[in-house]
Amino acid sequence: MVTIRQVRQLALSLPEAVEADHHGMPSFRVAKKIFATVPDNAHLHVMVGPDEKDMAVASAPEAYRELMWGKRLAGVRVDLAAAGMDLLAVLLREAWRRKAPRRLVSRLE
Repeated sequence: MVTIRQVRQLALSLPEAVEADHHGMPSFRVAKKIFATVPDNAHLHVMVGPDEKDMAVASAPEAYRELMWGKRLAGVRVDLAAAGMDLLAVLLREAWRRKAPRRLVSRLE
């Protein structure tokens, strides 16, 4: 089980990550781009690509499912009660990496 507090701590530990409101829900951003949102206290939306989505859903289908925005893949929806911190940390870092400027990505590696 992962808590919102743990998610927040991990997300904000990434270089230049900030928390900001997104239509009434917390979001985590880098360079003004959203890499994760918190729709409620039980779930997290992480904006990863198809490869990471496939890996997460295959690894832990009870915790991760495909997140669509209309007909477009947006990432994964995470059930925090079923999720483990290790895989979630990988997904958050990858979502951050997809949105971060190159100068920041090199700081994480």
